[in-house]
Amino acid sequence: MQTVLEIIKKTTEFLEKRGVENPRLNAELLIGHGLGLKRMQLYIQFERPLAEAELEKIRPLVKRRANREPLQYVIGTTEFSGLTLKVDRRALIPRPETENLVEMLKTRFAGAPPRRVLDLGTGTGAIVLALAVAWPEALATAVDLHGEALALAGENAAAAGVAARVRFIRSDWFGALPAGEKFDLIAANPPYLSDEETAAAQPEVRDFEPESALSAGPDSAAEIVRIMRGAREWLAPAGLLAIETGIAQHARLLALAAECGYAPAESRRDLTGRDRYVLAVSPG
Repeated sequence: MQTVLEIIKKTTEFLEKRGVENPRLNAELLIGHGLGLKRMQLYIQFERPLAEAELEKIRPLVKRRANREPLQYVIGTTEFSGLTLKVDRRALIPRPETENLVEMLKTRFAGAPPRRVLDLGTGTGAIVLALAVAWPEALATAVDLHGEALALAGENAAAAGVAARVRFIRSDWFGALPAGEKFDLIAANPPYLSDEETAAAQPEVRDFEPESALSAGPDSAAEIVRIMRGAREWLAPAGLLAIETGIAQHARLLALAAECGYAPAESRRDLTGRDRYVLAVSPG
């Protein structure tokens, strides 16, 4: 019988040959998941022989990852801003850049959290649920064009215990929102890659994640432009629009913000120092 450590080593070599980044980490997480163990628990069982029944649980997970299916989809969850979110092919996997946007918003509103929050293109619900947990008095609305994504976000809202405070609406951005509503914060992580950029992405992204959540078409900023033009109608006076963007779009977007009458509008960098977020305030 092979030990836990031997299986980890063989799995690492196999994943490395298939082009998987961080193959040892992936091997440990997959094997731990198959065995129902956390990584630290795995470390103290390196010499334990694995029964055939245990190997049968591990093999299909490794095969999926070797085919370049994202690790989060294989495991079925991801950690985001203190939450454990269910993830699958219905929605984009939340990224660290989006988590950084959430932390930025928590800091900005630390003294006076917004009461009415709108999350555009909610996907897994990552942004809206993290903010709903952080701001217990907030009433939140999350929209997505795809019913499958909204169903996933609803499952995550129930697991996070905030389902009663988050309203989900199927909508193409603002299209299906009740007329006359106003929001103190509108947050969005819209598609901001071009079709060409999506086609050149890693297999994990290109072949498994929903293209509609990645690509904005030939013009990578097209959906951000739609949001910036439309948000003014839905923002309360002095309300904030916070958008995650592509890194080469900011000169255009800040010019658009001025054209639309946002004041002030600013560009913020992500943790790698690249222009990533546009924050724009509605007058008043």
